[in-house]
Amino acid sequence: MPRLTRVEPYTSPGWTRVRRGGGFSYVGPHGERASARDRARFAELAVPPAWKDVWIADAANAHLLAVGVDAAGRRQYLYNPIWRERQDIEKFDRMVLLARVLPEARLTAERELSVGLAEHGLEEHRVLAAAFRTLDLGALRVGSEESLAAARHRGLTTLLVRNATVETRGAASADATAHPPVVRFRFRAKDGIAQDLSVGDAALAGFVTLARERAASARLYAWRAEHTRRHRALTAAEVNDDIRRRTGGDFTAKDFRTLRGTIVAAERLAEIGVESSARARAAAMRDAVVATSVALGNTPAIAKASYVDPRVFTAYDRGVVLSRRGAAERALIALVAADAESAPGVEAGSAA
Repeated sequence: MPRLTRVEPYTSPGWTRVRRGGGFSYVGPHGERASARDRARFAELAVPPAWKDVWIADAANAHLLAVGVDAAGRRQYLYNPIWRERQDIEKFDRMVLLARVLPEARLTAERELSVGLAEHGLEEHRVLAAAFRTLDLGALRVGSEESLAAARHRGLTTLLVRNATVETRGAASADATAHPPVVRFRFRAKDGIAQDLSVGDAALAGFVTLARERAASARLYAWRAEHTRRHRALTAAEVNDDIRRRTGGDFTAKDFRTLRGTIVAAERLAEIGVESSARARAAAMRDAVVATSVALGNTPAIAKASYVDPRVFTAYDRGVVLSRRGAAERALIALVAADAESAPGVEAGSAA
């Protein structure tokens, strides 16, 4: 791939866009006017006219091509397509690494969450384990105080006690795992999307049941500080630090969303089976993207662009789908990283 130049918006040499009548003019890093060639390059960037405070990199091979502020006051970025491609490759390779280490980290978190919960309550390590378990099972956004303050959008760390309930399903069974209690999360997420997510897990249900003894307006993922009666909410930084500690890798909450999105898409394609025509396969892949968007609370366009490893679709086009035998993470590793025809964990689907 071509070499790119790293730049800092508004600091590295760049162009400023200025409105002039019904259009725009551009002022260079030394106050110069844009040439016809410059203007042609700027036009290709297609920076939205509504953006304000627009900065455009002087270097055509910059990793970040333009920055601006949209109508809602949010900073927006236009990255070099080559940079985005590299980042996507790294993101999905990192997802595979997470899939490899997750089973062991999952067992540790479940044990920390369950052992001593009734006797010792919501201690810090136990609340961190609950947060990890929630990300693993539900792939929520980690949340931020900024998003909450600006738009009342919530994520894991900003959920309130009232946003989670515990429901039972099925008949009582001697096998406690046959019908685990369900934790149901209902809240307003990013972009105002209403999330209604249910996960069946006894350990997490025990945590939520105990947390619901506090006020409905209290933060859900909060632990009692030592020597005080006050509870302190987890922060996004603490959650991400805990993820790195448990996995031994440079992962964050967003990697759980990438892994979950890719697994949902792969499982949906496996349910559909390999279609015989290109048109039917394309329809199946669209169906898988929609399933992913519903699971993650995104639009289908964002789900496809950001949360589904394209290797899942490449394999499907070759007639290979996710194995439904064994752990999903292990099957996914085989699907995206191994030879399509002979690797264990993948199935050659018969044409429908």
